[in-house]
Order: sequence, then structure tokens, then C-alpha cells
Amino acid sequence: MNRTTMRETEPDRPALIFTPEVKADSPRVLAELRARGPVQRVRLGNGLAAWAVLSYEEARAALTHPDLRHDPTPSEKALEAVGYTVHKPGHGVGGSMLQLDPPDHTRLRRLVAPAFSPRRTRLLTERVHEITAGLLDAMAPRGEADLVEAFTAPLPVTVICELLGIPAADRDSFRRWTGDFLGLPSDRQRAAGLSLNGYVAELVERKLAEPADDLLSDLTLQSSTQDGRLSRAELIGTAVLLVIAGHDTTVNLIGNAMVALFRAPHQADLLRARPELVEQAVEEFLRLDSSVEASTLRFAANDLELAGVRIRRGDVVAVYLGQASRDAPQAEGTDPAVLDVTRPGPRHVAFGHGIHHCLGAPLARMEASVAIGALLRRFPDLRLAVPLDDLCWIPVGMMRGPLELPVRFTPRPHGTTVR
Repeated sequence: MNRTTMRETEPDRPALIFTPEVKADSPRVLAELRARGPVQRVRLGNGLAAWAVLSYEEARAALTHPDLRHDPTPSEKALEAVGYTVHKPGHGVGGSMLQLDPPDHTRLRRLVAPAFSPRRTRLLTERVHEITAGLLDAMAPRGEADLVEAFTAPLPVTVICELLGIPAADRDSFRRWTGDFLGLPSDRQRAAGLSLNGYVAELVERKLAEPADDLLSDLTLQSSTQDGRLSRAELIGTAVLLVIAGHDTTVNLIGNAMVALFRAPHQADLLRARPELVEQAVEEFLRLDSSVEASTLRFAANDLELAGVRIRRGDVVAVYLGQASRDAPQAEGTDPAVLDVTRPGPRHVAFGHGIHHCLGAPLARMEASVAIGALLRRFPDLRLAVPLDDLCWIPVGMMRGPLELPVRFTPRPHGTTVR
């Protein structure tokens, strides 16, 4: 092969992305990859070759394409070659709606959807305000904190565990297990999956014996009926999914939002002056730096084409929701790279698109609005205690967010009103 031919084929060689070093700077890296075209060949952090979908329009197309499915059967050889584990029913999120295609996906989603309806979310709002106030009361006298440890993590995990009926004493374990489970395939990930499943299985037995007024009790009772609406493996997978999706995404949504405000303090001042903008600002935070950086993998059931790129049966496709959201068309004259909490109706795919659009989106939006608004009101001089470039980010997996957010503020007495 002569030098000219090699140079011509180099753009088709997989780019190595999603290593820990790249994750810390992934918006820039993915933007550079997007500049080469909306669909690019990449190699994921676990070594798996895949097609990366990087544009807004192609992301929406991929997420609704009938030949891009969750069934990994056509891709089994490629997955086995790199030791990629597909979660089977009864382990991790295996058996949950996240890993299923219709009609099973439709059946499971219909069973869970009422718990996350806009109406149910409105009913939970008062409780979210109470939890927020308690966490900020504990922070206020100290004048400094790790915002992730003290606030952005315990708020969502408390909400989802209360909704599901998970005892308060077990919530720290859930946080640790889900953190390990969301990493790349490893012994720690497998152990975390087993721990999550074992715990949920025991909790299901307790709910069967003594049901309570919570979502897990409702789902457990449905699994015990004879109409086959929810198998035990599906129940366990769904409960694990709800714990993970119900708090990790929101932890990072709030964390990413605060980093964006630390980068642009004039925008934080604007939200303090105009608190009615907070809900709109949450959409802008979702657009600018999505907490779910990439979708779950899709597997090509047949040959297809995206943006002129031929994708063959068995190929693996990853939709990069964060980059696609930053690529979304915005109002004329606005800069999509700049945080603008007044941006009119920002478009994004941070919660996915199509039948797998995030069921908990109303809850995440509400929690983030309450949390960010309360933080800004309670601590007018809230500031980062380390340089922005020194922040450490989640090193692997589909999530994006800061691992720690050391902050300082003027100490304040307990009981300051946050509403």
C-alpha cells in the first residue's frame, strides 16, 4: 500500500475515545470527532469497535430506527471478543425495560410509568423541598463542603429510595454499588451487580410478606399475580434500573449545572435575580453538558444507513447524547457553546428520544430545579474552592459528572428559608 492510499484510509481507522483521560475533556474531544462527520467509527474504552452517532438529527434517527435494537444476538461474536458482558435477566439491569425491545419493553414501561407521571412528580415536590432544606441546613454552618457528598448525591438517592421503599440505612450501600456497576466491565462491576440483585431479591421477599405504600411493593404484588405481567427477573432488573437511573443521572445533572455556573458566574447572578428562570435553565444545563453522555448500546439487526454511512448487521452503535444535544439547532444568533439560561426553548436529547425516552425525566427536572434554585438562594457567595481545571470527573462509563465539588461560602445559621 503506498503512502497516499494509507493517508486516504486513515480517517476510517477507529478513534480511541472514552478513556479516563479523555472523559475529563470529552465535550471538546467529541466536538472534534463530530467535525469529521455525524457518524464516526470509534473504539470504546473496553476495546469494542462501534459507530458513534454525534449529531442531533442522526441521534434522533438512530434512537428510533427499527433495525437498531437492544437484542445483542447479531453482535455476540464482537462482544465476546472483547469480553463485553450483556446483562442477563436477573443480573444488574438485565430484564429491565432498558435492555428490552417491544413488546416486552412496552409492557414493563406501562407498569412503571404511573409512578413517574407529571402528577405524581408534583405530589413529590413538597418532599423534595423538605429534603433539600435539611441537607442545606446541615451544610450552612460549616462554610465549606464537598457539594457532591453533602448535597447533589444524597438528595436524589433519598428521593428514589423513598419512592421505591428502600430503608434509609441501606442507601449508602446502594450508592457505592451503583457507582461500581456503572464502570467498565470488571470484577468490581460484576460484584456490584450481584450485590444489587441479591439485596433487591431479599427486599422483594420482605415486600411480599409485608407490603407498604411504595413502588417496589406495588411492582412486587404485580409480579406475584398469575397473569404474567412481570416476572421475578424482570422485577429485580427493573428495581435495579430505577435505583440507578433515578439518582445517578440527577446527581450528575446538578453537579454539571453547578460547574457550568462556576464557569459563568454572571449566569448564576442572573438566576438569583430572576428565579423564575430556573426551570428553563435546567433545560440549558441538560443541553450543554448532559449527565448521560452516551446511550445504551444498540445492535444492528439488519444492514442500514445513517448519514450516508453503511452500518452492517451485527455492528454496534453508540449514540452520544451529550454531543448530539450540543449539536441541536438553536435560535438564530445564539452561540451553542455558551451557557445562556435565557436561551428560548433549548433543544436536546439528554433524556433520549423515542420509546426509550427517560421515564424519570419529570422527576429529574423537578429535583434539579429545586436543588439549584435553593443552593443559589441559600448561599449568595457560593464559590468553587479549587481551580476548575483541577476537578476530577467520572473516569469511565456512560455518565458524565464531577466526582467532587469542593465549595466555600459564608457560614449561615440553621433554618434559613430556601423557598
